[in-house]
Amino acid sequence: MQYYLVRRLAGIVPVWIAIAMVVFAMLRFIPGDPALVLLGGEATPQQLEAVRVQLGLTKPIPIQFVEWLGHVVRGDLGESLTTHRPVISEIRERLPRSLELATLATAISLLVALPSGVLAAVRRNTPWDQGFLSLGLIGVCIPSFVLALLLILVFSVKLGWFPLRGYRPMSAGLTTWLSYMTLPALAYGLIDAAQLSRMTRSTMIDVLGLDFVRTARSKGLTERRVIYRHVLKNALLPIVTIVGLNFGVLFASTVVIEYIFGLPGIGSLLVDAIRNRDYPVVQGVMLTIATLYTLLNIAVDMSYAWLDPRIRYQ
Repeated sequence: MQYYLVRRLAGIVPVWIAIAMVVFAMLRFIPGDPALVLLGGEATPQQLEAVRVQLGLTKPIPIQFVEWLGHVVRGDLGESLTTHRPVISEIRERLPRSLELATLATAISLLVALPSGVLAAVRRNTPWDQGFLSLGLIGVCIPSFVLALLLILVFSVKLGWFPLRGYRPMSAGLTTWLSYMTLPALAYGLIDAAQLSRMTRSTMIDVLGLDFVRTARSKGLTERRVIYRHVLKNALLPIVTIVGLNFGVLFASTVVIEYIFGLPGIGSLLVDAIRNRDYPVVQGVMLTIATLYTLLNIAVDMSYAWLDPRIRYQ
């Protein structure tokens, strides 16, 4: 297990470097001049050139990349061109908010998807099953930003139960924090639950047809014990995979939802940085997202051995 973990962690390095190269190169092809963004349209050509030299933008792109990568290896992601704060400080401030959103959305997804998927599998080909399948299909087809706008219209504008936009930290009180985080989390969690419930139903049906389930029933175990102690446990591997991957996707794709709800997370930081041609911030945010996503995949793989003792890593 330890050898496998070391190999997986070592495998992050080439992936991380490849992502860094792609992000670094793509930013250089985006139209716009960071010096012009910093100084404004009234800056003279001499002033613009001086800022470009100061930022190192006049050097060849490979040299810029090697110099930047050298700083990153030492833990220095650079300084924001707009706020003049260290990029790592910007990320450290915004990252927890996006993690809170992704975690709450995943919790909502599990609370909705697991019971509905199990019930649909146990009552297969009944009105319950058809109803859950129909709702799941609708959920898969609705984009998250459309659901977000509908939630705002109903629960914020019409009913006034939740604030329209903004964010309050958990230190302001759990109720206050939930009032600002519930709708964004629902916009993500319900869409995620639609896919996860269908996966739960499918894997449960496959396991229900195996021999050990008939053996457990023949021993006189209650149906509830058979379902939750034996069937669901053996169906968890693909479910855990989907949950882990979806958590990474939720975390990496918070841009739209954070913008709609005015949540100052890492997604909104990325949008602002792209708009302002703030190269250091964009590069730092993309590397952070890629690193967390890769680590999450490793954690999901490690969980397989805990869920199924038959799995051994070499």
